[in-house]
Amino acid sequence: MMFQAPKGTYDVIPPFSSTWLAVKHALSTPPMTSGYGYIETPMFEDTALFVRGVGESTDVVSKEMYTFEDRSGRSLTLRPEGTAGVLRAMLENRMDRGALPAKVWYTGPNFRYEQPQSGRYRQHTQVGVEAIGSSDPALDAEVIWMAIYAQRELLGLKQVRLLINSLGCQECRPAYRTLLLSFLSTLNLDEATQKRAQINPLRVLDDKRPDIQKLLVDAPLMPDHLCVECSDHHTAVLGYLDALGVQYENAPRLVRGLDYYVRTTFECVHDGLGAQSAIGGGGRYDGLIETIGGPALAGVGFGLGVDRTCLAVQAEGIDLTATQSLDAFVIALGDGTATAAVTLLGQLRAAGVKSDFAFDGRSIKASMKSADRSGAKFALIVGQDELAQGTITLKNLATGEQAVVALELVVTEMVARLS
Repeated sequence: MMFQAPKGTYDVIPPFSSTWLAVKHALSTPPMTSGYGYIETPMFEDTALFVRGVGESTDVVSKEMYTFEDRSGRSLTLRPEGTAGVLRAMLENRMDRGALPAKVWYTGPNFRYEQPQSGRYRQHTQVGVEAIGSSDPALDAEVIWMAIYAQRELLGLKQVRLLINSLGCQECRPAYRTLLLSFLSTLNLDEATQKRAQINPLRVLDDKRPDIQKLLVDAPLMPDHLCVECSDHHTAVLGYLDALGVQYENAPRLVRGLDYYVRTTFECVHDGLGAQSAIGGGGRYDGLIETIGGPALAGVGFGLGVDRTCLAVQAEGIDLTATQSLDAFVIALGDGTATAAVTLLGQLRAAGVKSDFAFDGRSIKASMKSADRSGAKFALIVGQDELAQGTITLKNLATGEQAVVALELVVTEMVARLS
């Protein structure tokens, strides 16, 4: 019997894994250079954390969580998203009692029982950030800048659009909620959507079905009903984004699929991905920390999908494999050369030269084929005659040009050629 990956999952293998690693590195770079410390949390948590933190009205909680009982009868859930678990860890480890804002970044898999399709998996990987303890709109702008800078500047994506909205706060949203509920009551909605509207009517605006969207054409929009404080906050966020040179689109219907967002909400979308166009997004979640048992602290963050960003990179034909390609391929020819070749291999790797070796004592023809397949820039041939003279043959695999280099100077020569 040949086993296969579970439905809705996939393996990350070469050469695609080069793109995967490059995308993860690019998405992680802005927080690493912006004062965010790395945090890692368990893949499973108390189920109640996600029910309270993510929201009972969300599809995530009501339909998609992988929940199970352990041998002690405790209800545990594989994390469906990153924020709730990270906030739990920050509170448990008293990060809220130190210098604020406390800022962290993380990466890892999330699990949701969804209907698999291109760009939607039952296990997906994200890079995320969370910053707690500040309501400064400049922090919102920092978080948004990190997300879009990684995609546009570090990965070179040209078709990413940044959508931004404000969802108001606990002061102005209740009146808007009443207004929206009144409007929704006039529509011919199916029973499930009516129930969703009673729990959180804003979630209906997030419904992607075309027939529902047609019914919502005249729906009242939150940006038109913001209180003065929320309006000023949103204006300030947009002003900071303008100062940072970030291009964005106002999206008054943007809600996203989680209940905890207030004020700033944003999403990064790529039109080359079809129906699953969202690469990721985030926003402000003031009040969420109180919901999961913490103090009254503001917070803002994002989650960016590594899987969907890879699809966006592929859709635009961007080649990221060069970031993982080999520099050198070492070949030992003849008896007594393997030890010297392996020693050289170790020296090259220690100097940061990405190197591999022709194992199993193959012929020069077979070894050179392996060197070509590896994608290495140079072949370093350690033969018996060369070794007797204290030299090796250095071959440029792109041009075919060869040079004889003293063995003790090989590492220096390779570093110079690659710089």
